[in-house]
Amino acid sequence: MNIESKRLYKSRNNRMLTGVCGGIAEYLNLDPTVVRLLCAILCCSGTGFIIYIVAAVIMPEAPIDYDM
Repeated sequence: MNIESKRLYKSRNNRMLTGVCGGIAEYLNLDPTVVRLLCAILCCSGTGFIIYIVAAVIMPEAPIDYDM
């Protein structure tokens, strides 16, 4: 039995700034707009902005042949 593990990548297709919200949306099978709205709400507190910057630096870019 082969179990494929899901990996969290920055999106190459659903990208506004760095692809973090698009990557999270692809990973969770959600609409990227919903994730972006939640991110905007969290960024108003300041903590969300720091989390977004850290995620943008740490999350790897999706491989070119990666098909989500």
